[in-house]
Amino acid sequence: MPILTLEDISLAFGHVKLLDNIQLQIDSGERIALIGRNGTGKSTLLRVIAEHIKADDGTRWQKQNLRIGYLVQDVALDSGQSVYKIVAEGLSNIGKWLGEYERIAASLKHSTDKKLIQRLAELQQIIDTNNGWLIHQRISTVLDRLKLNADDRVGTLSGGVRRRVLLAQALVCEPDLLLLDEPTNHLDIAAIRWLEEFLIRFQGALLFISHDRSLVQNLTTRIIELDRGTLSSWPGNLAHYNKKKTEQLEVEETQLRKADKKLDEEETWIRQGIKARRKRNQGRARALMQLRKEKSAVRKQIGKARISINLGDASGKQVLELDRVSHGFNGTTVINNFSSTIMRGDRIGIIGPNGCGKTTLLRIMLGELKPDKGAIRTGTRLKVAYYDQQRSQLDMEKTVLENLNLGRDYVSINGQNRHAIGYLKDFLFPPQRVHSPVKSLSGGERNRLMLARIFTQPANLLVLDEPTNDLDVETLELLEELLANFDGTILLISHDRAFLDNVVTSLLIFGDNGVIQEYVGGYQDNVASIQLGSQQPDKPSTNKKPATNKPKKSSTKLSYKQKQRLRELPKLIDGLETEQKTLQDAINQEGFYKQQRDVISEATQRLDEINKELEQAYNEWHVLEEKI
Repeated sequence: MPILTLEDISLAFGHVKLLDNIQLQIDSGERIALIGRNGTGKSTLLRVIAEHIKADDGTRWQKQNLRIGYLVQDVALDSGQSVYKIVAEGLSNIGKWLGEYERIAASLKHSTDKKLIQRLAELQQIIDTNNGWLIHQRISTVLDRLKLNADDRVGTLSGGVRRRVLLAQALVCEPDLLLLDEPTNHLDIAAIRWLEEFLIRFQGALLFISHDRSLVQNLTTRIIELDRGTLSSWPGNLAHYNKKKTEQLEVEETQLRKADKKLDEEETWIRQGIKARRKRNQGRARALMQLRKEKSAVRKQIGKARISINLGDASGKQVLELDRVSHGFNGTTVINNFSSTIMRGDRIGIIGPNGCGKTTLLRIMLGELKPDKGAIRTGTRLKVAYYDQQRSQLDMEKTVLENLNLGRDYVSINGQNRHAIGYLKDFLFPPQRVHSPVKSLSGGERNRLMLARIFTQPANLLVLDEPTNDLDVETLELLEELLANFDGTILLISHDRAFLDNVVTSLLIFGDNGVIQEYVGGYQDNVASIQLGSQQPDKPSTNKKPATNKPKKSSTKLSYKQKQRLRELPKLIDGLETEQKTLQDAINQEGFYKQQRDVISEATQRLDEINKELEQAYNEWHVLEEKI
């Protein structure tokens, strides 16, 4: 049953037509993802649906008394306001009265101001008259469901919790249609999973914009795509859309090739000599003019970024070694006795709740921050390219070109000089945009500039702190492909589950009290065992070695031999790791490769054997431990 329809909706900003005769019907209970490239007008379409802006042409219809909740992409909140007041604003006047009542009631706990007492009495009468206390109960219910404290001040909250406050504001009116613009912004993986499960249970219709492919895949019953001003509808989930969209683009490309061939033939014909022009058929000439007009009118598909990495020489086999590293702030431990060895070619994802210490760990690894305890040893010939999520390397006042290469005309990529403007074009910056100041760029453009900048640096170690923020799906997939073919080592912080699955070979998971656990594989490989829950992993452990304090699971009992093996494995792993470290230290010494060939071969061959034996021991231990 339709609850809202758009017919022939058009909207332009200046000469740019974002919406071109849009047709859309939303039915009760649908969960629809709105996708498209950055800047195509997705947020604008949501604002039209929410009646925050009016279209230039067309008709918008909604069922009588339709309630719409709307979570915008970014909004500045008054840091001094309480959570209750922000959420209550989702209820118009009643919400404002309730918010003022709560604020005055809190003030009177420490005051006997007669004017405040009088105003409180007035508000109580107004709320009584409008049956507002039932709505007060509704606010309290929403706050409880989203685990929010009514008295907290917004300025004290993390970005993820502020996002939940705005979601509560959108939900408090009990919407029939919920509009969400990038709802996973600023959320960690645990919060994203919570949101996903919450929205699956939501009873109303849902229309949301997101570049989180896992969220889109898991939530949607239909996908609508805004492309070159027009809207197309694709029933099913993201996997079905990808298949059908690929087929459609192949057909479109074939048609364009045929049209171009036809146009070339007609252009050749019309440029023939005087004799041919005297004989030309006027109808054929008119047809050519129409072809030109149609070709001019076609808005071709937006180009995709073309990215390449400037590869450095290979690093030493051991990239980093962390030995019992601990660090904390203001008495709180964020990294607790962490030991790990990172080898050349490792692709390590680092995940955990916001504020748990992920960036701190990266800074310690890079030598930017000295740990409170423990030691860091770096390998040889390291060349690091660092993507900082705060984009602190960018000068907001300088232009795109100046930020890339200090304004120089050429960049060197893998030994070849390229014109800087052509290189920036690969990252979807048109020539007229390269002279714009960085402060005028969107979030997605700034991210692309950061990628363009770090990929000019010869590197064998890529350190990427939230590189996927604000990137559209096509650029994300291209970046994944690039990283998959990168020959060096990758350290990656990301809350994008699909990105982690497609890039990393192992995960470091922050748990309670700064303890970090390592898992082999990507996110989906370990989702059952990681158990992120609402905040963080529930399986604290030391790194790579069997933990003694893992929670036990009621499952198949171990045989006597299995129990004996489980007792032996920690000692075996300790012995192998000691031998591994001794051999690795010897190999890293100057002059090692000046020895006789058989000595070198014996040492490197034994190290490979140890690595395989360790992997088998870890896997065997995990299997046995899971059966307890």
